[in-house]
Parts: sequence; structure tokens; C-alpha cells
Amino acid sequence: MVSEEVAPVLLARTLTSFDLVVIFVGIVLFIVNSAGFQFAGPRAFIYLLLAYATFLIPGAFVTAHLGRMFPQEGSIYVWTHKALGPFWGFFAGFVAWWPGPLAMVFAPILVVSLAQGIWSGAFSETWQQGLLILAVLWFSCAVAVLRQRVSQNYVNFQFFFYAGALFVMSIAGLVWLFRGNPAQNSFALTSENWNPISLSNVTVFAFAFLALLGIEVPLNMGVEVKSEGSIRKYLLWGSLIVMVAYLATTWSTMVVIPKGDLNGVNDAIPTVGNAFAGWLGDAVGLILIWFFVSNTAIYNYTFARLLFVSGLEKRLPHRFGQVSKNKVPANAILLQTIIASVPVIVIWFVFGAGGNLDPNTPYFALLASANVIWGTSMVLLFADIFFVKKWFPERYEAVRRIPNGSLKLCGVLGVGSSLLAVALTFLSPWYPPGFTTVQWQVWLGVITIISAGVGLAIWFISESVKRQHERAAPETAAPPVVAGGSE
Repeated sequence: MVSEEVAPVLLARTLTSFDLVVIFVGIVLFIVNSAGFQFAGPRAFIYLLLAYATFLIPGAFVTAHLGRMFPQEGSIYVWTHKALGPFWGFFAGFVAWWPGPLAMVFAPILVVSLAQGIWSGAFSETWQQGLLILAVLWFSCAVAVLRQRVSQNYVNFQFFFYAGALFVMSIAGLVWLFRGNPAQNSFALTSENWNPISLSNVTVFAFAFLALLGIEVPLNMGVEVKSEGSIRKYLLWGSLIVMVAYLATTWSTMVVIPKGDLNGVNDAIPTVGNAFAGWLGDAVGLILIWFFVSNTAIYNYTFARLLFVSGLEKRLPHRFGQVSKNKVPANAILLQTIIASVPVIVIWFVFGAGGNLDPNTPYFALLASANVIWGTSMVLLFADIFFVKKWFPERYEAVRRIPNGSLKLCGVLGVGSSLLAVALTFLSPWYPPGFTTVQWQVWLGVITIISAGVGLAIWFISESVKRQHERAAPETAAPPVVAGGSE
């Protein structure tokens, strides 16, 4: 691949183990998901543990193995190209990239929702929400086009405040109980509370799966990582932080907030406010707002690397495979920000003009769409482990740290959990006030079909352009690769 030769020359190796942990936590740990688990009751813990066992932990092992085999820019794009060939490599890269711009929209939506949780009545007009979302998007662009070390130092600084907020949220339930208050929801060992096999609740597994997506994203910046050992460290510590934080904050919210009083998004504010003091709840809310502003920048610069690799591989115009004087793919970042701005303008300024839009409605629609599309890419990521050994047996064995059978088991669990999560996402709406079941399924189906259509269109257009160039210069054209194992 061209990107393997060119990317290390264009980009600087600046990322340490701590940087990768911060990126991992920023991508994966959307702590507001703890509020979304509340509607399932205590059975949510079962779904979380199942998602850990069948997706997060196997994903960490598979990602570590593939990342050591091919420490290149683009992660899943490169890995699937090696395993299954150019088409599937591009398709995997596309469906792994597409959720990035979606996340760059729903993270600023959370800024709106959290602001409304602190200041009642704030941003009540649709145009006000749209302006705030666009402001966050373009701030993320401004941060992402700086030198990577500068951008990373900013998000690293913010991470310490986020960690403090996570700690306070995690112990809020204990403080509430120690102050003599009863748990606001039942944890009794009854079928109603703990039975996970219920048609109305199995979709929570898909939500738990969504809460853990992003394992491979730090390695979109593979050639910018200083040390191979950083891969293992970020997967270990990042996964531990995510697992503990989701369990602890979900439990605290369940202890402090009655099920009937849940908002489903910004419940961290009343959880901390009721357990400690109102001002501390607002302070946590402000830190979460800051986190999601910073988180949008993380999404912007990590996912833009997939566009950058596509530019180098001539799947996009070559200008998107270029870097600025700051040695970052500024053109790709700018394109991605423009793409993310389009649905904001359409939803908040065209369809939402003159009305009061509940920000949770587009938030959960975009969230579930990302789950379906991103989950599809995860099927390919886990499938890669079954093919790379065939094409690169010596490299496969050289980097292997666990038994081969265990790696294959991780692949089976990952493929199965990813397919199940994608299917369950369609089962019932994650936000019943905003959708009927039929509306939910139609919207997800339409978005998924459009997404796949865009990816296929880009592939066929790029192939057509490539063939035209080959005909123009037949003596320099490389033979096409039609199977996996391509270097």
C-alpha cells in the first residue's frame, strides 16, 4: 500500500502510551451512556458484562495483534486490505470512518442537552441549538489542525478534569447511602429486575455494544505512535477505566435517581447534585460539557486519518492525502468538518426551522445509526484475524502473545456479538418519546442503505478514475490485487 511508505514520512511520531489512553477514553467512554442504561434496571449490568466478555476484551486482544502486525496509519483500513484485499479494505475503512462525522454531531448535541440540564430553558430555540453545535464542530476543527502535540496536550489537560468528574459520579451512590438515604430503585433478586431474556430489553445489549465501540480508533494514527509497547498499555488501562467507570456510574445513577425521574442523557447532574450538593452537580455538568467539546476534536483528528489514508490510496482526491505545515492532514480534517456540518444545517435550520426540537431525538437516531454502521466494520475487524495468518504466517507468529486458539475464539466472539448488536439495534427505539418502533426501523434502514450506497459509489468512482490513469500510462500501472495478502 502507498500509505505504508508515505505516511511515516509525512507524519511525526508524537503519541505516547498516556496519549493513547486519553484518546481511547475520549472515543469510547461516553459516560452519559450510564443514564441510557437506567431504563433496563439492574439487568443492565448483565448486558454490560456480556458486552465486556464478548466484545471489549476479545476486541482488545485482536486489535493488539493486528496493530503489532501492521503498525500503519489507518488501522482497520490497512488490516482488512491485508486480510481480504483492496475492496474490503476500503469498505471496512469507510464504514469505520462514517460514524466519525456522526459522532462529531451527536457529541455537540450532548453539549446542548447538558447545558439545558444546568440552565433550565437554555437553548430552547432550534436555531440556538444549531449554532452551538456548529460552534463546537468548528472549534474541534481549529484544535485538530494544530500540531498534533499541541492538540494532544490540550485534550490531555482536559482528561484530568474528566477523570475527577468520573470519580465523583462513581462514588455518588455510596455517598447517597452513607447519608442515610434509601436506594431509589429496587435491586431485589427478582426476574423483573435481573432476567435479561426479555424482548423489550434485549436491545440494551446493542446499547452496551455501542458504549464500547472505538477500540481500534487510536491506531488510526498508527505511524504516529512512538512505541509498539504503547498499544498493549492503552488497551489494558483504557479498557479497565471504561469497564469500571460504566459499572460504577450506572450503579450510582440507579441508586440516586428514581426510574420515573430519568432524563436518559444528562442524569449525571442530578445524581451528583442529590448525593453531594447542587453546585457540585452543576460543576460536573460543566466538566462534561468541556469533555464533549474536547471529545469532538478527538473524533475529528482520529477519524480524519482514515480520509488521509484514502487520499494516499487514491480513493479520494490526492489533496486529502496531503499534510499541512503542522504535519497533520488539514484538508481531510476540513472536509470531515464540512461533512459533519451538513446534517446540522439540514436538521436544525431547515427541518427544525421555526419549531422547538427535542435534541434527544436526533441524538439517539444518529447514535443508533452509528452503532449499525460501526458494528458492520467490527465484523470485518474480527474476521481479519482468520485471514492474516494465511497471508502473513511468519509475521502472525512473531507478534502473537496468546495461544492461537484463544485469538480465534476472540474472533468468533467478536463477529457474533457485532452481528447480534447490529440486528438488535433495529428491534425497538432507544428513545421511545421520539420514535415509534416502525419509525425507528425505517430511519435506521434508510440511513444504513444510504451509507452503504455512498461507500460503494466512492469505490466505483475511484476504480474508474484509476483505470483511466492506468490506460493513460500503461507502462507504469501496477497489476491489480484481487485477493487478500496484498502488501
